[in-house]
Amino acid sequence: MKSMVELIIIIVVCAVILGWLYGMYVNLIKLKNKAKEAMSGIDIQLRKRYDLIPNILTIAQKYMEHERGLLEEITRLRSQATAIRSDADTIGKKIDLDNQITAKMGQLMVNVENYPQLKADQTMMHAMQTYSEVEEHIAAARRFYNSAVNELNNAVEIFPSSVIAAFVGIKPCPFFETDESARQPVDARDYLK
Repeated sequence: MKSMVELIIIIVVCAVILGWLYGMYVNLIKLKNKAKEAMSGIDIQLRKRYDLIPNILTIAQKYMEHERGLLEEITRLRSQATAIRSDADTIGKKIDLDNQITAKMGQLMVNVENYPQLKADQTMMHAMQTYSEVEEHIAAARRFYNSAVNELNNAVEIFPSSVIAAFVGIKPCPFFETDESARQPVDARDYLK
């Protein structure tokens, strides 16, 4: 009788431990999938940006002959970025390309100010407004992604779930950070001319 009770206790303890481990595993998978979903949200917004860039460049080309190198660089970066499929292995490259595109598009927007005809073009004004809205959506998608990655990275790096994460091959993801050094500061005096 005593050995039967001990056996039942051992079985219950093992079942509780296995249930607890399975719960941590399920939580890790949910967090990993949430980070993937968030990256997909960024991809959707970046696709909107990438689709808008050729229109802006086409309009700008009419007026900005002196900026041809910048326009070609933006086109090259856009082509590279659209060719990359976002996953855990390529996210670093995607973030780097996005930072480069953001910096170059910022340069383009500043240079537009030097071309009054381009600045007054209704199509360009609409494209720039749309671009600004897309940038806001990208920023919101980045915040969602970084929040999801923060939760995943915490689970992957904190014991005891870190042991399960290592066992099933779940790794921390990089945050989607902007390269602040590549951004050009805005001088309000340029807009008051």
